[in-house]
Amino acid sequence: MKILGIIPARLASTRFPAKALADIQGKSMVQRTYEQAAAAKKLDKVIVATDHEDIRKHVESFGGEAVMTSEQHPSGTDRCREALDKQAADYDYVINIQGDEPFIHPDTIDELAELLDGEVQLATLVNEVKEAPLLFNPTIMKVIFNKNNDAIYFSRECIPYLRGYDKSEWLEHHTYYKHVCIYAYRADILREVTQLPISSLEKAESLEQLRWIENGYFIKVGITQHESISIDTPADLERALKVMGLD
Repeated sequence: MKILGIIPARLASTRFPAKALADIQGKSMVQRTYEQAAAAKKLDKVIVATDHEDIRKHVESFGGEAVMTSEQHPSGTDRCREALDKQAADYDYVINIQGDEPFIHPDTIDELAELLDGEVQLATLVNEVKEAPLLFNPTIMKVIFNKNNDAIYFSRECIPYLRGYDKSEWLEHHTYYKHVCIYAYRADILREVTQLPISSLEKAESLEQLRWIENGYFIKVGITQHESISIDTPADLERALKVMGLD
């Protein structure tokens, strides 16, 4: 099973301009993400898929490999598809490692790779919600899945609604899961889902995974103990540095 790790990294960002090149204790965000991904044992290759020459040159300056992709891609999934198509070698799966996850644990990537058996179409990870405020934070995606560990739904709302209890008690009476923003796609499925039109559920929640579910694709879910720390704003970076003990 050959797996290609792709880190989508675009220069433009409304809330954090040029965040891929933002300095984190002497290394850029994209370099830290690349090094974490390169430490995963189950990836055959890691590349950065970017839309800007500055990022490409920077990645090559620290010994990484970068592929230029269109500025017009609406999502990291679309950027991954173009980067895959530009590879000389064939790959069975692509793992999309978010470019704003500089502290992602290599084991997280390997845990996702463990789910990939040739039959799995798409896959992702979740971990247990342990703090009540996260349940009602719309930037945190909540996930429900069936007994086969196939995703049923992703939502910015808290799902499921726990009838008969005050919301402050929900965590005491039900196990909730939040999404870890890493995806795996079987190569043929990646090419298919990027051709699908935006779906009504995707438009409603602004979550592309809902397009896949709405069109009948299966997303395998794995449970990880590793936390996910996404950096969307400079304030997120400050908080992450404190969490990691790097401030």
